[in-house]
Amino acid sequence: MSNNTKKTLETIFTKARIYLAVIAIVLILLCIQNPIFIIPSVILYILLLVYTYWTDNKNKNELDKHIQELTFSVDSIAKKAMVNMPYPLAMTEEDGNVIWKNVSFVSEFGNIEIKSILEEVIKEAKIEIEKKKTEKKNATITKQVKIGKKDYKIMIYKTDIKSKNRKKKNLKTYAMFFLDNTEFLQISQKLKDTSACIGIIMIDSYEELIQSMGQEERTQVVTEIETKIYEWVAKIKGIALKTERDRIVFAFEQKYLDEIIENKFEILKETKNTEKEGVIPTTLSIAISADGSSISERFKDTIEAMDLVLGRGGDQAVVRRKGKYEFYGGKKQEVEKRTKVKARTVATALEELIEEAPNILIMGHANGDIDSMGSSLGVYRIVRSLGKEAKIVNNTYGMTLKDFIEAVEQEEEYKDVIIDKNQAINMVNQDTLLIVVDTHKKTYVEVPEVLQKTNKIVVIDHHRRGPDYIDNAILMFHEVYASSAAELVSELLQYTKNNAQLTTFEAEALYAGIMVDTKNFTFKTGVRTFEAAAYLRKNDIDIIKIKKWFQSDLESYNVIADVVKNTEIIRGNIGIAEYTEEDENASLICAKSADELLMISDITASFVIGKVKDTVCISGRSIGDINVQLILEKLGGGGHHTVAGAQIQDVTIEEAKEQLIEKIEEYFAENLE
Repeated sequence: MSNNTKKTLETIFTKARIYLAVIAIVLILLCIQNPIFIIPSVILYILLLVYTYWTDNKNKNELDKHIQELTFSVDSIAKKAMVNMPYPLAMTEEDGNVIWKNVSFVSEFGNIEIKSILEEVIKEAKIEIEKKKTEKKNATITKQVKIGKKDYKIMIYKTDIKSKNRKKKNLKTYAMFFLDNTEFLQISQKLKDTSACIGIIMIDSYEELIQSMGQEERTQVVTEIETKIYEWVAKIKGIALKTERDRIVFAFEQKYLDEIIENKFEILKETKNTEKEGVIPTTLSIAISADGSSISERFKDTIEAMDLVLGRGGDQAVVRRKGKYEFYGGKKQEVEKRTKVKARTVATALEELIEEAPNILIMGHANGDIDSMGSSLGVYRIVRSLGKEAKIVNNTYGMTLKDFIEAVEQEEEYKDVIIDKNQAINMVNQDTLLIVVDTHKKTYVEVPEVLQKTNKIVVIDHHRRGPDYIDNAILMFHEVYASSAAELVSELLQYTKNNAQLTTFEAEALYAGIMVDTKNFTFKTGVRTFEAAAYLRKNDIDIIKIKKWFQSDLESYNVIADVVKNTEIIRGNIGIAEYTEEDENASLICAKSADELLMISDITASFVIGKVKDTVCISGRSIGDINVQLILEKLGGGGHHTVAGAQIQDVTIEEAKEQLIEKIEEYFAENLE
């Protein structure tokens, strides 16, 4: 019985009770006045009760009959509507078996085997339905499915059909309502395909390029480069406009973006064919954005993407779409292309910021190494030369810094200079000048919380820029061509207006930073690297003392030897090894083992995998033929052409190895000449 029926009957019964109560009171008063009316009053009241009961039953039966007729009519209309509605409708079991379908379903899918498709749809929908029920939300789920040549939006609702047989379980069924979404998706795709992508092409190191040529040759080379760029843009039906001497802005329809990526940005390779003898290599940097709801937003994203490309050394392309950056190219080793003008400018700007700051913090990356700490001490000396105080934030360090930290603690000047995480958080405020060295990543700094509490950040780093960079720095000295952060800080020291004088210990720390990142001046060294080293050597540094900071004990050396001994060789020249012991020094063992592997002939790249708690760490090294940074970047890591690393959460060493080999194969497939 429906709620409305119940309410109607309750109203009738309530009124009848009131009438009977009034009549009873009148009869009682009449009997009190004259007892002779007692018997007639009782008989009369009984007759009234019988009549009322009979009348109520009659009304109730008539109302029930009317409701049944109305319900039958509504059910008939609903059933006819469901059977004859213009949209396919079906009831299915969990395995996709259709137990009821309407006319439209039969005409739409009569000749198509649909059971397996519906089973897969239900399997995906079940999890979401249960989740929504737990959250007490509408349990209707919508799925996009392609059936035949059409795309459908399916609305799915779970319902149980009750069994009349108590011994049998209720039948779990799913009501599925199909909407033809083909035309809508086609229009959406057409709109997406015809929307504009904005791009920027820059000629790398333009000033150095034209300075290395004569007037006639300069015009010829630049014209040849620009002609190739315009021809490339014309291939994708785009338009291009030269906005500066070294910059061209272009636009094209988004449907050509996949074609550009599939062709691996061939313009990067084509422009290298314009190289002339005695002229520095000609390379391009390309940034493209398909994100943003307007042209202005896309152009802004493109500018940010170009900053990212230049921070990674140029000679590559980056595409921003769906909120992520995709990198292409960058296979070749970076060529030193920086001038001392920038170092001089940054040094002046840094000193001005230091003089204005009420308090100063210097911070490197998590699990700091000697380059990070040496750079911090170098910056500390710049601050002290201006008569200001500074603190160095160092909360974590591995086995690599053990001997060095012990040496720092013996130096009287630094006893109160190095602070931990809690002290740093208590000291920082919006006016604090925070100088970050040897990293540019928000999540990789020693104490990420400190970044969020100040608006004045300086970054000094040499690693190739990744998407997670500190984007609110007011001063950035980011040179990927430098060997180390220590090299950059050494240059800044030479251009300070007060001619900051390093202590011998600080010079040794900076020199050690360069030694470690260049593997004893073997990898990623340029003219500027040796100039910085020569500057530091003038401070009477003790090379033997520095060497002792990095000496391995016999036990560690034997562990490294065991790792190297069990190396697997793939593709003929890539060594992959595993360190299976789980301890806090695993990352150090992996790094040293990867270095040792490069000492073996015929191995041009090495990867060593280890595990620290729930994190698998991978150290990659190369002699230059293979870009390990591009490989490990695919696993969320980064670094340089010859030295890189990555960390993967919640996987086993075996799973990490499988992923690594997969990314190595991808790298060779993408960079196959």
